[in-house]
Amino acid sequence: MPMHNGFLPREGFKSDTVLKIIRNTALNPKLILPLLLLAKYTKKGQDWAILHPTAHSRLKTLLAFGLIRWISNYFSHGVLNNWVDDKYDWSREIVVITGGAGGIGGQVVQLLAEKGIKVVVLDIQPLTYPAGPTVHYFKCDITSPKTIAAVAREIRQTVGNPTILINNAGVVQGRTILDASERDIRFTFDVNTFAHYWTTKEFLPSMVRANHGMVVTVASVAAWVTVPNMVDYAASKAAAHSFHEGLTAELKTRYNAPRVRTVLVNQGYTTTPLFKGYHNDSPFLMPALEPATVAEAIVRQVLSGKSNQLLLPAFANTLPVLAGMPHWYQNRLRSKNQAIMANFSGRKVVEDVDRFYDEKERAEGEGADAVAASTVLVEK
Repeated sequence: MPMHNGFLPREGFKSDTVLKIIRNTALNPKLILPLLLLAKYTKKGQDWAILHPTAHSRLKTLLAFGLIRWISNYFSHGVLNNWVDDKYDWSREIVVITGGAGGIGGQVVQLLAEKGIKVVVLDIQPLTYPAGPTVHYFKCDITSPKTIAAVAREIRQTVGNPTILINNAGVVQGRTILDASERDIRFTFDVNTFAHYWTTKEFLPSMVRANHGMVVTVASVAAWVTVPNMVDYAASKAAAHSFHEGLTAELKTRYNAPRVRTVLVNQGYTTTPLFKGYHNDSPFLMPALEPATVAEAIVRQVLSGKSNQLLLPAFANTLPVLAGMPHWYQNRLRSKNQAIMANFSGRKVVEDVDRFYDEKERAEGEGADAVAASTVLVEK
C-alpha cells in the first residue's frame, strides 16, 4: 500500500486543498520576497509598484505574515525537540502499537512493516490483514495493568526493548451520560486514557535510559469539541491530550531525556467501523478522513524522528480557539452538533461490557498465571 502523494488528498477537493494553495503561494516567503525585490530593484517592477500601490502594499503584508509564520514554526519545531537532534536506525527500532489489528492502527502497522520495521501489535481483536515477518501480534487486554506487564515482559524477551510506542487504541460508546452504565464509562476511559499510562510505564523507562525513543498519543479533535452522546469519549480524549502535554514536560524536566520524542495526533471524524452512523455536517471544512490518510500522517511523523502535533484535517487548527470564544457561541455550536451522533451504530470492540469486566475481575482474582494465560503470542 504505497503512500499517497497526489496534489489532491484522498478525500478530494476540500478546505485542506484551499489552505495548502494559500500556504504555498500567498504565505510563502520564497515566492513573495522575489516579487518584492523585483518591484524594488528593476525598472518594470518599480513602475508596477507606482501604478499599483495597493497591490504592492498587500504583497508586503503577505510577506510579513509569511515570515512570522515561518519563524513561529521554526521555534516551535526547535522547542518541541529540545533543540537537539537524534538518529533512528530503522533496522533496529521496534514499534509497539495498541489497537493495531485493524482500522487506522492496522494501516500504520502495514506501512511500517513494508519498510522492514519491526512492529509489535497489542490488541484484543485478531489481525484483520496478513502479517509480514516483521509483525508480532500479542492478544492483550490493554485495560489491565497486570496483563500489559506480562505482555511487556514477553516482548522484551522475544523481540527486544521497544523504542517507539504508539497509543492508538480507542473505543466509542455513543450513549448519553444517563444512558451509559458505570462500566460503559469505565471502559471508555480504560482504553482511551488509562491504557496510555500503563503502556508508557512499561516501555518508557528503557527509552529514558537510552535517551532515545518516541511516544505517540492518538487523541482526537473531540478533545476540544464535546457534543451530545460523546461526552465520555470527548472527556477521555481531552485527558489523553493532557497526558501528552504532561509527558512532554516531564521528559525534559524530570527524566532528563530530551531526545525522547512525543507526538500528539488530533484527527477528525475518520471512516472506520468504529464510527459507523456518525453524521458529518461540515463535509468541506471538516471532511470525513480516510483511515489511510491518518495512518500515513502518523507514519511520516514517526519516520521523521521528530516531535510534533498533527491536526487533521487542516481546518482543525482553528478548534483550540473555541475555549476562548464567547459562551453564546460555544453552547450554540455544541447544541447544533447534537445530530452528529443521532444515528450512531458504530462497531463495539467489546459487545458485552459487563461480561468483559466480570471475566476480567475473575481472572485477576485468580492471580498472575491467569493473567499471563490471557495473552497469546503469534510467532512470525
